[in-house]
Amino acid sequence: MTRVHVWGAAGYAAAQAIEWIAAHPRLEIGILESKSHAGTLLGESFAPFRRSELRFSESGSIASHLAPSDIVLTAGAHGEGGAAVEHFLQWGARVVDLSADFRFDDRAAYGLAEWNREAIAAAALVANPGCYPTASLLALLPLIEIVTPTAIVIDAKSGITGAGRTPALGSMFAEVDGEIRAYGLSGHRHQSEIERSLAVRGCTSPLTFTPHVVPLSRGMLANIYLVLDRAPDAPAIVSAMHEAYRSSPFVRVLASGRAPSVAAVVGTNEAEIAVDICGSTIRAICAIDNLGKGAAGQALQNINIMLGFPQEEGFHARTVAA
Repeated sequence: MTRVHVWGAAGYAAAQAIEWIAAHPRLEIGILESKSHAGTLLGESFAPFRRSELRFSESGSIASHLAPSDIVLTAGAHGEGGAAVEHFLQWGARVVDLSADFRFDDRAAYGLAEWNREAIAAAALVANPGCYPTASLLALLPLIEIVTPTAIVIDAKSGITGAGRTPALGSMFAEVDGEIRAYGLSGHRHQSEIERSLAVRGCTSPLTFTPHVVPLSRGMLANIYLVLDRAPDAPAIVSAMHEAYRSSPFVRVLASGRAPSVAAVVGTNEAEIAVDICGSTIRAICAIDNLGKGAAGQALQNINIMLGFPQEEGFHARTVAA
């Protein structure tokens, strides 16, 4: 059994990861470190764990008990985990980081599992993608291999858990209930993450990215438009999307006329994608769970890849940790 410690263990994505790790046949829960919740039972923060005896440990606990064969999942706030990750790596542990701290670090493998498996398998440090980039890139990457857009437009909507577990979340739900709120219009950090991933594959098309928060606890729908200078070969576009994910256990490319469903993927590590042609524009739609495929699920998928396990190992029927 491989121990997986969780640093910054009191957040929504961490809770989802803990639930899946606990059910994994070849992983075991190590230390659940949380500066803000040290000493309390996990079930006091997350109702699905009310029967569990798991407790949050104080800061520094993982560093004191780390073994080189361990995995550490770092799930703290952006900008807070750099020193801790460096320490874990120095001790020989392997790290999957859920924050934005290492997504532009050349030492880290970018953890978009369907597109970077070899690098993930060999990595000591994996930078898990953000939820918006995951949904957007899963839809975009097969397409930019065969077309060069004159512009790309991403209109994406996320459940409120995408904002993290903060004291203001209750007031946020009250404000968002009955509302669809665009935000990050002056430059969301995920835009540069998407642009970098596209540029690595030779696509530098102008990108307009508009994120929204909607009154759902979890789930994400990204509507993506690739504007071309002429109508594309429609059968080739559809074929490219199907071929890209033919061997991917977590990505479903839907038949023509079907639309991705957030309800179908919530509580899972799955993605649904649909693609069609509107004149000289390709429309691709992707649905994921922002806490599943967009965070904890992809992290566990990456841990499986790092350890040489089947990617789907440890995933079970849908779960609702938040």
